[in-house]
Amino acid sequence: MRKPQADQETYYRGIPTVPYDLLKELALAFVASGIVIFVLALVMSSPEVPPLTIQTWAQQDPVDFVTTATSELAGTSFSAAYGPPYTDGSDSVQVLGPFAPQQWAGNAVHLDTAQDFVLGPLGTAAVGNPDLTSALSTYGAADDATKQSWLAAYTSALGTATTQSGEVVVPAGSYGPVPVLMANLIAVAHSGGLDELLLAGGHFFQTNYTKPLLFMGDGGYLAGLAADQHLLGSQWGMMNETGSYPGQAWLWLYSMWYQLPPYNTAPNADLLVVLTMLALTLVLAFVPHIPVLRDIPRWIPIHRLVWRDYYRWRRTRPSSETA
Repeated sequence: MRKPQADQETYYRGIPTVPYDLLKELALAFVASGIVIFVLALVMSSPEVPPLTIQTWAQQDPVDFVTTATSELAGTSFSAAYGPPYTDGSDSVQVLGPFAPQQWAGNAVHLDTAQDFVLGPLGTAAVGNPDLTSALSTYGAADDATKQSWLAAYTSALGTATTQSGEVVVPAGSYGPVPVLMANLIAVAHSGGLDELLLAGGHFFQTNYTKPLLFMGDGGYLAGLAADQHLLGSQWGMMNETGSYPGQAWLWLYSMWYQLPPYNTAPNADLLVVLTMLALTLVLAFVPHIPVLRDIPRWIPIHRLVWRDYYRWRRTRPSSETA
């Protein structure tokens, strides 16, 4: 015979209940949260900073732009010697004994700073520009020693460069076609064309900002802006990205490790931080199976403080009702 179904009163007998108004609770939570968010937004809000572009960089600090572009052309920039996944260099390769995942992944991006940041965009801009076409031809026909001689002399001259009407002016010297290349590159950057050329990837939606970020990261302009906003690694700063919740705030736990020894002095700090976070994640996932950690709630019963009303009720009820 089928057992008769217990009514609601019988089913909940012995379980303490209180009247609950969901709409009132939601309204109170909404108001309280709104007040907290409003106060925190006034006190701890991130500044509304417009997006940084190569066009802005070239307009506000043309000397730094040209200096960075020259280093990209010479192959002496930070990105040029970075290593995997961008280049075949080794300057920023991080290993921990035989553990070298960066090397195992290899050069996936295949970045050529001279071609990708300077010569390629100028080749596109040379259409209908005979002076630029001639300068590119002269530069391409020169041997490596001659190119490096031009670039070294031009880089040295940039130390005393001035700007006139947005153009970079250097003392006369033996620079070959380099000044023409740089004058045209900064002109393309001023128009906003270089931003688009570095984003071009053959897709309708352009969302790969790797090349523009690497190019700007090689210069001093971006680092200066980051320092002003306390965003450098040594400053442990973060800024929420407008329209992309939650932005960078979740990175605080990663950023914290870079401020502590031995991470703050280790040459392979990035790898150490990633491995540390991986180890902590595994520990968290396997807490129920780790003998000492799983016993901490029994030794330090904080949960009983949180659920004190329930445990107080259990102590005052007959055992038959709490069974």
